[in-house]
Amino acid sequence: MTSIPELQSPQLLPPTFSVLHQKVELDIDLLTRRLKGRTEILINPHSKDLKTVRLNCRQSDIKRVTAGNKQCHNVVHEEPYSKTNLRWAAGVHQHHLLRRKIEGQLKNPPEEELLINLPKSFKIEEVDPFSIAASTPLGARSSIGLNSKEDHPGEASSARTAVEQDLRYKPFPIVIDFEIPHIRDGIQFVGWESEDLRYPHAYTKSFAAPGRVCCLFPCIDNLTARCTWEISIKCSKTIGDALSPPRSNVVNGTGSGVNGVHKDIVNSALDPYQSNMSAEDQALELSVICTGDLTDEVDNHSLPAKKTSIFSCTSPLSAQQLGFAIGPFEHVDLADFRDGAEDDKLGQNAVPLHGFCLPGRTEDLRNTCLPMAKAIDFFTLEYGSYPFSNYKLCFVDDINPEVIHTGFLSICSNDLLFPADIIEPLEHTCRQLIHALASQWMGVSVIPKEPTDTWVVVGIAFFMTDAFLRKLFGKNDYGFRQKQTMDRVVDLDVGRPSIYDTGAVVGLDPFEAKFLELKAPLVLSILDRRFTKTGSASGLSRTISRVFMNATVGDLANGAISTAYFSKTCEKLGHAKLESFFAQWVYGAGCPRFRVAQKFNKKKNVVEMLITQSQADPPDRDLESDTFMRDVKEEIHNIYAGPLQPIFTGPMTICIHEADGSPYEHLIEIKDAVTKVDINYNTKYKRLKRSKRQKERIVTAGGVDYNPDANDDVLLYCLGDVLQSEEEIQQWRLADWSKEAEDQMSQESYEWIRMDSNFEWICKIQMTMAGYMYLSQLQQDKDVVAQYEQSVQFMAAQNHHPLISTIMLRTLMDPRYFHGIRTAAAAALVKHAREGDMDWLGLFHLERAFQHFFCYNDSPMPRPNDFSDRAAYFIQREIPKAIAKVRDAHGRSPIRARMFLLDKLKFNDNSDNEKFSDCHYLATLIEGLSEAMASKPPLGSDSDNDFTFAENDGDDIRFQNSCLEEIDRYRRADEWLPSFHNILSCTALNSTRVLSLAGIITPNPSHLIQYTRDGTADDLRLNAFSNLLEMGLANKSQAVLRWFLYAMGTDPSPYFRTHAFHLLGKFLGTLAIGSTADRQSEQQHQDNLIIEQESSSTDARKADLARRTTVAGALACLREEIKDNDTLKRGLWTALTSPTLSFAEMTEFLDLCAQLYKEESSMLVKLRYPRYWQCSIVGKGKLRFTHTEKIRTTPLPKRLPPPMMVIPQQQQLQLSIPSPLAERGDAAGGSGGGTGGTPSSAMAPPPPMGRKLLFKPPKKPGVAEGSSGDKDKDSAAVATTPTTTMVVEGEKPKLKIKLKVGSAVA
Repeated sequence: MTSIPELQSPQLLPPTFSVLHQKVELDIDLLTRRLKGRTEILINPHSKDLKTVRLNCRQSDIKRVTAGNKQCHNVVHEEPYSKTNLRWAAGVHQHHLLRRKIEGQLKNPPEEELLINLPKSFKIEEVDPFSIAASTPLGARSSIGLNSKEDHPGEASSARTAVEQDLRYKPFPIVIDFEIPHIRDGIQFVGWESEDLRYPHAYTKSFAAPGRVCCLFPCIDNLTARCTWEISIKCSKTIGDALSPPRSNVVNGTGSGVNGVHKDIVNSALDPYQSNMSAEDQALELSVICTGDLTDEVDNHSLPAKKTSIFSCTSPLSAQQLGFAIGPFEHVDLADFRDGAEDDKLGQNAVPLHGFCLPGRTEDLRNTCLPMAKAIDFFTLEYGSYPFSNYKLCFVDDINPEVIHTGFLSICSNDLLFPADIIEPLEHTCRQLIHALASQWMGVSVIPKEPTDTWVVVGIAFFMTDAFLRKLFGKNDYGFRQKQTMDRVVDLDVGRPSIYDTGAVVGLDPFEAKFLELKAPLVLSILDRRFTKTGSASGLSRTISRVFMNATVGDLANGAISTAYFSKTCEKLGHAKLESFFAQWVYGAGCPRFRVAQKFNKKKNVVEMLITQSQADPPDRDLESDTFMRDVKEEIHNIYAGPLQPIFTGPMTICIHEADGSPYEHLIEIKDAVTKVDINYNTKYKRLKRSKRQKERIVTAGGVDYNPDANDDVLLYCLGDVLQSEEEIQQWRLADWSKEAEDQMSQESYEWIRMDSNFEWICKIQMTMAGYMYLSQLQQDKDVVAQYEQSVQFMAAQNHHPLISTIMLRTLMDPRYFHGIRTAAAAALVKHAREGDMDWLGLFHLERAFQHFFCYNDSPMPRPNDFSDRAAYFIQREIPKAIAKVRDAHGRSPIRARMFLLDKLKFNDNSDNEKFSDCHYLATLIEGLSEAMASKPPLGSDSDNDFTFAENDGDDIRFQNSCLEEIDRYRRADEWLPSFHNILSCTALNSTRVLSLAGIITPNPSHLIQYTRDGTADDLRLNAFSNLLEMGLANKSQAVLRWFLYAMGTDPSPYFRTHAFHLLGKFLGTLAIGSTADRQSEQQHQDNLIIEQESSSTDARKADLARRTTVAGALACLREEIKDNDTLKRGLWTALTSPTLSFAEMTEFLDLCAQLYKEESSMLVKLRYPRYWQCSIVGKGKLRFTHTEKIRTTPLPKRLPPPMMVIPQQQQLQLSIPSPLAERGDAAGGSGGGTGGTPSSAMAPPPPMGRKLLFKPPKKPGVAEGSSGDKDKDSAAVATTPTTTMVVEGEKPKLKIKLKVGSAVA
């Protein structure tokens, strides 16, 4: 198997030089994608013996290198992109040969491509230790270079973090002139092709991984190599200037080419593109947005169509943290959203804030970036001053990932922008943009010291983000999302490495980074709560601000933070020992699970609790197609589970709500796997809340005034106390507690118990309380986490019951609950929508709730939409989603549920809802309707619209057609008036896939393929490809697979290519483990079989089990499945060798080929079949030989030699000996005579003894032996008539036939 490059950085050798400052000058031709540049690097040598400087430099042609004003002639540059293809007709089985050629660039860090040997006359001078220059420290942020192989061949080295030191040797500059004929990587160009109608712009790609920024200019491509920068970018002034052909060689209107036409002029295909643009668009000025402060903008007098923008960055940054964008951007001053009071409060600390977007998106930018001014002010006051002088946001197309973090600047995707009438993406977009801002503090200014320290940077950045979102959205939203995140982490963190070890493999798969983004901030969140409990009012914020301050003043070397440093800072400022905390939550893996049992001891007046802790064992889960490629990568790179913690220890807060309604918190210490604790009870009497409410309802129904003060029981105000009258109970079919349950409630000594009330653990807790205690907690506890965790989730897990349906309905109907609790209650009602004893009670409650909130009185007709209330909008979306999941005993959606969804889709009215779009709501209805329709068993009709239904179903063909027509109506409308991100078209295509797989409609590939054409929006195009692959059409049609692989390898958008590669992995995962439908069908078939000989099927079942549960078994089945698929082989190899791919994408394809195909060190040689000749007489003794279209596929029979005549030596013959023999005879001592080189018979010596003379008869004219080659039809061979030739046996003949090859004879 091909060796996989190590993901972790190797041990680095001490640096041999550092970079103090780097100046970069770039001249970019946006139309032809050419770049001319010059960089000046100020080198600080660490040794007087420095002879070689190694730099990273890709896709550049080095023109000139000087060191200290002396030209360097011994410069070695290996261009890696020239090695990205094999020189013969190779295939996927030769993937290892291609990897071997670029193996040095796939390492981390990659090998340096540019080797500069300093001239022998160049001397490094020492600096006077008492001079001012020597006393100037480099600081802890200077970047470090390397001399990896100087006098040490075979030893690898790289840039290392600098330590604070004084100048010992005089710095010297290295100046490099370079040129990039065609930019392949490093810059993304959008809208410069004639068929692309978007506004032209360009921007730098993500430089987070090494080996990318060096594609633009020579540098040290290492995150820890930091220095100050000066960047100069020359480009066209306007779009029209950029689209104009180059005229640099035109003088006085006369070009250097033929007839005055410039030789470098681009083809005429670009002229229609320029003419299609209006004069107003061509006049749009191109702006340069770059890392640093804009110091000057200079016009070029020799080239009036060019301008130069100069930026200065005095804050040390690495080359990977630089970025720029060029385009017709519109500017929005986001500081205008800052309140005057906040501006006065900050004073000089108020940071300038700028937003840039493409024309026409200004209002979307204002709406999307509205909270950015408040966020940067919050971070400044809470965590310290902003590390740079300004902050810029620039929104572009085709970017992947959604945000690129660079110094001063965040390059963001246009998909993050949304108008004011769109509700859905608010939370996601805010979190992404706020995190981009927080990354300027932690991620750009402060970086991880080692890859394993990545969790610190990621965790602090997202912790800061969540802190501001808590202020922006409120505590309920913050707590609810934290609880959902915790549940997801507990489910995912099984058999996984720790967050400390995950940092080293974060680039292996996107899931690794997502898991780190989930757990790392959650760990810091529970650490913050423990700090707060111990008396530190500021919690973790004080520690974070101290880290930033140390990085600013230089106490944090090179701005690189380590786990050990962060741990010590937390202990110092938190006044607590944290060894066990970091050992469990940072260096350890997994999350604890608690089982709690409690009992009230009346004799001791205590609550006895037994807390049992356990760890989840790695589950024997089935592989899934979505995560198949991630499982393969983890298996290959030996990513195993981290050290499992047998016991998690620490404090836990238990809150007991006693009978008087007061919560009493008790702090216990978890030290063992089993913890027994007795908690004192404080209340001397009981309050019977449920009995009290029953009394109130009975008395009110009887018309008697009820005075709660006259009774011993005190009724506490609670949530969910709606629909209490007898009339409402009958109309809504509500249930109540039985008399036995109320009697049992009256005997309880406490209302409920809540474990970990302060959210100090990432765990899952299972308690054994009575059901009415969960109800009391749902109604009385004001904490959203308590309502969701120990009430809604518990009741949702119970079996269907009218009482639980009633509780969930009242929770849904009470607007005082947080909308997340209400939507969870609506989803829980699905379990209670059962026929039989439940009589569809849950479905009735969902329908009645929707009618109450969103329909006319006593009518199922929906009112016009009104999305002004966000909470009501989420309820309006959630109820149809829940109804779509209702199933009968046979697994089918009832007709009333389908009718409900169709009516809401058909009669949707958004005319009075002008401020908000209903596209996401419509998408929910379409998705729910298709899901409900697909629940029907497959139909046996061959026609698209010819369906058969069960007689007792109550359905008919007209209803089915009505559903399909309604879905298609919204799809067609979306083509004329596109919805936000074409969500309606995407949902309609998803519905086509769902209904096709269910057998409701016949698959129609042409319907989906029309959305896969070039020029279609990327999201819609990817959606169409995804549905084609999931429907199995790529297996049935090789043309579909060929088109998908071609698009994946040639599409210019990195966003499309990245997501298409994920679709390919999902497609291969389906082939490896089988689709869900195939497995279910196979299982049903096996259940119906009667096994006569069990041993015969044991091996097959073992193989199937290994295929579904192990990566090795799945890969074996996948290799067997695709071994004869030539379309996949050719498509993968074509995509792999495409000049569009970057090195990172090539690595993904190489890893994939290494797992699918065996290595074959062979070369495929292609030879053309020989073609028959035809001969024609030209005249004058000449013949013309030409090829015919007829080819020869079988070899000619071997020709036997003609019979030969043996002449005895004694016999004297008068022979006409050819000139070669005559010459040999002359050389033997004879003297020649005669003419024509033919000696006389008297002078010719006799043949040697034993030598035979062979005579061959002359061949007929026009017959040529050995004629070969692949000539054109018009080419011809002209031959003369050969003469009889005598050949002496034992000697090689000089000539058999004389051919004169020339041009065709007319």
